[in-house]
Amino acid sequence: MDANQALSAKQQRIIPIAAFTANGDMDKLSPALHAGLDAGLTVNEIKEILVQMYAYAGFPRSLNGINAFRAVMDERHAKGIKDAMGKEASPVPADMNKDAYGAQVRARLAGQDVIPPPSGYQLFTPVIDTFLKEHLFADIFARDNLDFLSREIATVGALSSLEGVNPMLRFHMGAAMHVGLTENQAKELVALIGSEVGKKAGDNAGEVLQQVLDSRAK
Repeated sequence: MDANQALSAKQQRIIPIAAFTANGDMDKLSPALHAGLDAGLTVNEIKEILVQMYAYAGFPRSLNGINAFRAVMDERHAKGIKDAMGKEASPVPADMNKDAYGAQVRARLAGQDVIPPPSGYQLFTPVIDTFLKEHLFADIFARDNLDFLSREIATVGALSSLEGVNPMLRFHMGAAMHVGLTENQAKELVALIGSEVGKKAGDNAGEVLQQVLDSRAK
């Protein structure tokens, strides 16, 4: 990827959709959903972003976002606007080893070629590690109607709108770069968080990005 290539219009619109779903700002979510469709995000891509949000902000926020999107689609349909549906996710193979697949996805997002042995919370509470691998990084990430980079942009947008989650924001900021986000695009992403989500969120995301960049430079 060209290091100077900017975020696409679709990638830019993922950030506010994810952020306002995660923080529950319905007044700002509806126009963000309209803007996402106008920028070329398909209906199924936005649905997928909203579904993924439950893994980071809970079912109540995800369901609120989905219901807001239903209202937006009804409004656009009434105006005669026809939005592209986009592809449905392919079925996940019934025999997929979700534990192994999820571990591989998480290692890839962390920039690791080899799956590391469990440590920290994984040893302290193994069941949450199982849920992370088999559900988040397998059931969700295996759905192929949204690529890994789009998913990570959505996650960064969501986490940037929440307080007290900087360790997770730092991981996912790095993960986005491991799956294709350039340094310039990451800085653009932070600027968009500042302008659309809020200055406090943008300043915090900028500090986290700098930590990620410093770590990658070592």
